[in-house]
Amino acid sequence: MKLSDIDLNLLVVFNQLLREGSVSRTAVALELSQPAVSNALRRLRDLLGDELFLRTPQGMAPTPYAQTLAEPVSQALQGLHHALNVRASFDPATSQRCYTLALTDVGEIYFLPVLMDALAREAPGVTLRCVPVATPALRDDMAGGQVDLALGWLPPVESGFMQQALFRQRYVALMRQGHPLAALPKVGAAAYRRANHVRVVSSGTGHAQVDQALDRLGMTGNVKLSVPHYVALGHVLASADLVATVPERLAERVGEPFHLVARPLTAKLPTSTICQLWHSHLHRDPGHQWLRGRIASLFGHPASA
Repeated sequence: MKLSDIDLNLLVVFNQLLREGSVSRTAVALELSQPAVSNALRRLRDLLGDELFLRTPQGMAPTPYAQTLAEPVSQALQGLHHALNVRASFDPATSQRCYTLALTDVGEIYFLPVLMDALAREAPGVTLRCVPVATPALRDDMAGGQVDLALGWLPPVESGFMQQALFRQRYVALMRQGHPLAALPKVGAAAYRRANHVRVVSSGTGHAQVDQALDRLGMTGNVKLSVPHYVALGHVLASADLVATVPERLAERVGEPFHLVARPLTAKLPTSTICQLWHSHLHRDPGHQWLRGRIASLFGHPASA
């Protein structure tokens, strides 16, 4: 007999009859009518070619064949029940789950210190694995389950994906405390053009829109250094009279450790909306819901979320 030949509901009735030894009690336990239980037993007898249960003064007694089926059927149903309900609950305090996050280097600097501190307190067994967000295969990797969540200034949502806005941020001029522009309350266009700059060429992310806006305004003529990542900016700016145009949240994170100051720009630049993005197949996963909820509570802004 092939598994496809049998209705799983018949095995549920069989397993309950073994426990109850009564058609009426089985009907009550399964919330079925007695005729429905009797019909299920008849169908199962026809399929298996055995009486399975015999009426006795003590109730429905299993035949020797039914007894041989009892343990494997019970174990199979328990295993199936566990598999179907394993996602029904999530306990961060005991979970050993590993999440893969796609981040820019700005995201690593801004999100990870706070997130890792929260995990250490609330979910000590949970681990994170980080991969670059600016990869052509990101959407495929998320759809295939290789990446759980992407954070950053991301392209428009495609079919099959969901996202939540966390916060909006502007771009500011970042420099060392002794830089001449640090004495100004705001950095105007003329002063900005005269300054020497370090430029981050962050391809494949939304930050490229800011670079394009600066180019259109003619405000990047004195670029003395171009780097592919933000991660070195703190060290560079702390020891050189250079200005970097960076996301506001990054400036907040690196300002104090490297003795840097941020100043608003009078030039109108695009603002960035930082989101968390996930594939719809994880939308109802309790563990994924918990992680998204913690990120939203740690970093989200009520006006943006």
